[in-house]
Amino acid sequence: MQAEPVAERTVLVTGANRGIGRALVEAALRRGARRVYAATRQPFTHPDARVRPVLLDVTDQAQIDAVAEQVEELDLLVNNAGLAIFDELEDREVLARHLGVNFFGTHAVTQAFTPHLTRSRGALVNVLSLAALAAVPGMAGYSASKAAAFALTQTLRLQLGAQGVRVHAVLAGPVDTDMSRDLDIPKAAPSAVAEAILDGVAAGDDEIFPDPLSATLSRGWPTGPVKLLERGNAASAAGLR
Repeated sequence: MQAEPVAERTVLVTGANRGIGRALVEAALRRGARRVYAATRQPFTHPDARVRPVLLDVTDQAQIDAVAEQVEELDLLVNNAGLAIFDELEDREVLARHLGVNFFGTHAVTQAFTPHLTRSRGALVNVLSLAALAAVPGMAGYSASKAAAFALTQTLRLQLGAQGVRVHAVLAGPVDTDMSRDLDIPKAAPSAVAEAILDGVAAGDDEIFPDPLSATLSRGWPTGPVKLLERGNAASAAGLR
């Protein structure tokens, strides 16, 4: 990827009709994207001719495959679609729903578009949460699914990096979206988070901390134990090949 990850590039954002997803669409347009595929579960329209709305439920493999066939080229895939239900693991079905969207959905979309990204030597962005690192009280299923998605992202970084694809994990704190709007806590604006995500992609940051709360972890992260262990595992894997 060049310094600006979206200028004259093609971008696909899942969950693009609201929150961080909608903000990412707008940020990509401001930065000169040639085409933005706005993937949503419900019909969506946008006044900018560069936006191509596509119906995509990340739990529906047939829809994923259909969109992958429609998209001729892709430089940046943003797995943003997510599910958050307040729970304490009392209901296994709720946990399964979280995993279905936040983990298996991310995996399925990534698999479908990996050929596009390897051809373009592009980038993959998985929008996760600080809940991937420390469980949020009252959001057990969400936290577990985001932790699983973080491990998936690290694995994809190892696998796709060898094919020239950059893989980024967005570890965001509270953002002023529908999910957290009723919580009486400081929240970052989606527009600011979207800009910080694209800045992180441009900088080549493996982990992107796009808001004031998450940014408190960013300084020591590159040399912290998690990154050291990840690099050690990657080196071991390289030695086995």
